[in-house]
Amino acid sequence: MNQEDLFKKLIAHSKEYGFVFPSSEIYDGLGAVYDYGQNGVELKNNIKKYWWDSMVLLHENVVGIDSAIFMHPTIWKASGHVDAFNDPLIDNKDSKKRYRADVLIEEELAKIEGKIDKEIEKARGRFGDTFDEKVFRETNNRVLDNQEKWNALHARFAEALNKADLAELKQIIEDNEIVCPVSGTRNWTEVRQFNLMFSTEMGSTADSSLKIYLRPETAQGIFVNYLNVQKTGRMKIPFGIAQIGKAFRNEIVARQFIFRMREFEQMEMQFFVRPGTELTWFEQWKETRIQWHKALGFGAANYRFHEHEKLAHYANAAVDIEFKFPFGFKEVEGIHSRTDFDLSQHQKFSGKKIQYFDPELNESYVPFVVETSIGVDRMFLQVLSASYFEEEIDGGDGKKDTRVVLRLPAPLAPVKLAVMPLIKKEGLPEKAREIIDELKFEFNCQYDEKDSIGKRYRRQDAIGTPFCVTVDHQTMEDNTVTIRYRDTMEQERVAIDQVKSIIAGQVSLRRLFEKLKS
Repeated sequence: MNQEDLFKKLIAHSKEYGFVFPSSEIYDGLGAVYDYGQNGVELKNNIKKYWWDSMVLLHENVVGIDSAIFMHPTIWKASGHVDAFNDPLIDNKDSKKRYRADVLIEEELAKIEGKIDKEIEKARGRFGDTFDEKVFRETNNRVLDNQEKWNALHARFAEALNKADLAELKQIIEDNEIVCPVSGTRNWTEVRQFNLMFSTEMGSTADSSLKIYLRPETAQGIFVNYLNVQKTGRMKIPFGIAQIGKAFRNEIVARQFIFRMREFEQMEMQFFVRPGTELTWFEQWKETRIQWHKALGFGAANYRFHEHEKLAHYANAAVDIEFKFPFGFKEVEGIHSRTDFDLSQHQKFSGKKIQYFDPELNESYVPFVVETSIGVDRMFLQVLSASYFEEEIDGGDGKKDTRVVLRLPAPLAPVKLAVMPLIKKEGLPEKAREIIDELKFEFNCQYDEKDSIGKRYRRQDAIGTPFCVTVDHQTMEDNTVTIRYRDTMEQERVAIDQVKSIIAGQVSLRRLFEKLKS
């Protein structure tokens, strides 16, 4: 199955099984806005808990807050968002579609990478175990030609971004004959900047109303509360403040399902450090965060670091953690060394002193900040993409069958346990209910008695339930049940009083935390 077809199936599966719905669907939807269904919200909450607990439980010097979405408008002037929170946009005159110029060029770079990868995979198939990828990359003419083309385009693109040269971005698009994905033409407008913030008004009358913004990031809520947290928590540097919250961006090029949306959720942690130590902490948090992702077991080869071509106005170092989605490697998390820009700006614009007295140095200073910022929705899509599998299995009587299974990490699964009476009579449903009544205080359980046991297994596979317990006639005799494991489809006969411990050992977040390096 090609990756485009896989992604389409993933989107359809998300709706069919209650993970993600188009928002306002009965009114034909609202562009790039989605609702999370009954299974989606459970998975999303589990992802957030995995992140939150990994921050505030595993780090004694990280605490959390929840700041308001509405904030004083001067905050966004101080942070630079009013003047500099822009995307370079370009329109195709034939399709009337609008695109981010930088994304069009990045996709062209990805196409060249794809050609190189294709040559390597062909060679790997020809030479088998004797294949040396490093030597092949250094000697194959087609690979070398494409690599040279990639290097030249990449260098030109990086220079244009750093200089904010919009005319050069358009020239790159024209010189590389990049076409509109819809019209297939190269009839482009000039590139121009577009501010991404949503604005609204606060106040009871038009004359007294105040123009405010829906926050485009959650970080500023942490910065303006820095002193409140530091003083009330008696925090000593280095320390961090974590937050999960909604943010809003008027994305013109919102696409790829929930990857880029106008209303989304962020998990951010701002780590306050002594000036001069920020790059050491930057490297440490890079390693900590990549280990957090890899602990989910989706394969180290599916992650990579991507250094920023252009640093934001506030940063002296920045890197993205990228995951290999069905549509290629894309960012899921950013780690940034934000220097003292934010706190210094808020100190300047507010007129309030925002400093930390360091007893070891016997001096006051504005702390530097290292940020880790991860999109909940992108993380959700990452988990879903990595977990979706279609498998051919034995359907009985020599026939082959196909099952769709979400191999979600058990601690993240929406439903941990499904309990199924073999038949809907002879006391089996009542016994199944007894088991659920005992376990529902520990796990999210589901009762299922409709259809054959095989169909019920398939339904649970499709939503990623790691365990199914079947209550049958033997259960009524000896108080044992059959527990079926999602990934292997193996079945085991166990005593009812063992079920809780078996499941608890697999679905605890501790299993993930123990994989993290200290």
